[in-house]
Amino acid sequence: MDSLTQAVLGASIQGALLGRWQGRRALLYGAMLGTLPDLDVVIDYGDAVADMTYHRGFSHSLLVLSLLAVAITLLARWLRPDPGYSGRRLFFAVWLVLITHPLLDAFTSYGTQLFWPLQTPPIAWSSIFIIDPLYTVPLLVAVVVGLVRGLRDRPQWLAISALCLSSVYLASTLAGKWMAEQRVQDVLAERGIQSDVLFSTPTPFNSLLWRVTVVDGADYHEALVSWFDERPPRLERIPRGTELAERLRDSPQHQRLEWFTHGVLRYDQVGDQLIVTDLRLGMTGYHPFRFVMAERSDGQWQPLPWVDRLPFSRGGAEQLQVLWRRIWDERQPIALLAWSRALQEKP
Repeated sequence: MDSLTQAVLGASIQGALLGRWQGRRALLYGAMLGTLPDLDVVIDYGDAVADMTYHRGFSHSLLVLSLLAVAITLLARWLRPDPGYSGRRLFFAVWLVLITHPLLDAFTSYGTQLFWPLQTPPIAWSSIFIIDPLYTVPLLVAVVVGLVRGLRDRPQWLAISALCLSSVYLASTLAGKWMAEQRVQDVLAERGIQSDVLFSTPTPFNSLLWRVTVVDGADYHEALVSWFDERPPRLERIPRGTELAERLRDSPQHQRLEWFTHGVLRYDQVGDQLIVTDLRLGMTGYHPFRFVMAERSDGQWQPLPWVDRLPFSRGGAEQLQVLWRRIWDERQPIALLAWSRALQEKP
């Protein structure tokens, strides 16, 4: 999730558990700890694929963060002991602030390596967009009110209520994911399509309209599904360009990207460049993670030893307005196939 959400989540948790004794400082400490795991973004792992796939690695490991919580608790009790609360309560607060960061990240589409150092594929429950005001606003209100009114010597019912409300909303996004996938699976069964991978994620800034991507060999299907739809989803078949993947069989970056994304990738030849797109993130035709992984010289494709990421061409306000209208009206036309052709344009 975005840094603001992680900060107010951490602040709300520490405020709820330690605000009575720490006062406003609990909000500051919680916000700092809540954003701590994302400091790995300052590490240069080598190239764009490495930076993407090693982010949310060791710094988001439940094991590493649990050990860090022990260390922070021991250090805090040694430097600033407070007889008002036990070391056990302090550990629980610090531990909860730290581990809720990667757990919340795992609800997004990116991929979080919760069990590092085990080499298990990243977890992406992909039930919430990376920025979702309905999740963030209750926590933000609780933090702002806490800063204004103070927290010392009073029950923290507002912070607890905000945490409960946001958690209930987060759980509801799993219901939306199940709804969207079930409707698409019904259409797949009717058409006799056997999917290799089925990936669903909410469209930007909401959890009412869902984008479902179905990998089917050399093609993939895109569908939009809203809570308010009455008719079966319409699937758009789009080529994946898998014949180009053969040019990358010796590329370690491609192998790692396949592992990280569970193979939800698309391949395009644009001029003399072979571009690989992570289809999970963003919106059809507008994906933030696209990589130039090979170049053609004298008719021969050569995988690049150092892979660069293309600048993200965001969809404009017009596309967002179309998606907003599509939430309420399934007759709203959205040319997903036409949108997808943006990936074949020269960067």
